[in-house]
Amino acid sequence: MKNWTESKEERKLRKAREKALQELADFDQETGLYDLPYNSNPLIKDKHYVLCLKHGTKYSSDYVNRLYNMVKRNCTIDYEFVCLTEDTNGLDPNVKIIPLPPGLKGWWCKPYMFSNDLPLKGTVLYLDLDVVISNNIDKLFMYEPTKWCTIRDFTRVMRPQWQKYNSSVVRFKTGELDYVWKDFSRDPIAVQRKHFGDQDHLYEATRNNPATVYPDSWIQSWKWEVRKSKLLGRGTRGTRELTTIEHVVPNSDCCVCVFHGDPNPEHCKDPWVVDNWR
Repeated sequence: MKNWTESKEERKLRKAREKALQELADFDQETGLYDLPYNSNPLIKDKHYVLCLKHGTKYSSDYVNRLYNMVKRNCTIDYEFVCLTEDTNGLDPNVKIIPLPPGLKGWWCKPYMFSNDLPLKGTVLYLDLDVVISNNIDKLFMYEPTKWCTIRDFTRVMRPQWQKYNSSVVRFKTGELDYVWKDFSRDPIAVQRKHFGDQDHLYEATRNNPATVYPDSWIQSWKWEVRKSKLLGRGTRGTRELTTIEHVVPNSDCCVCVFHGDPNPEHCKDPWVVDNWR
């Protein structure tokens, strides 16, 4: 029955709320995913970006290009691939470039990805360059889409109750975490003295707006969760070519494997790594 006491604008807002509630009914609380096809869900109309960061010479342009190709093979959601960098040499022409501001180094470039100054508007999925994508990553966009998400740091392997973050994989709405950048940029030296790295700053700055963490099984550490303690064999021509003696692969739920520390993906010759890191 029509409510004659509400204005046209109020009626419009009520119908929008009712529609949203109906769509939320299709949300599976256990999996964090919607039953509706992702691209047809009216709640999810954002533009989507996959973002990476390349600074200095630690990682070559080849790492950006390989990540671009891995995402292309493993994501069916419409997205734009973006790289924050001060050096565009060798990058695939399909990669959108956003210049890094001067004065930032290493992982302390990362807080800039949360800045409102970036010419992006929508949902951003950030991935470190030292990852190997082994399965479809659509679920990283789909999981708890109204919240910002990251992963628990891999210290979780030794300390199961560990709650601090690892910033190898982060998903957020543009502008949502601008204060993380502002807190850092106000006094970068003080923040760097206080925290070991960017992910400690991220954890501290978002205490009042904590992340929803992805399931541990979706993003794994190559060293501590895939390889575990299995022995490594070295290449005949040099010590940098490493192959796990026993056959290891990520679990079936895993879509991103993180090569934090040493070795990097280029030095790991496990067959599944060679097959996917290209």
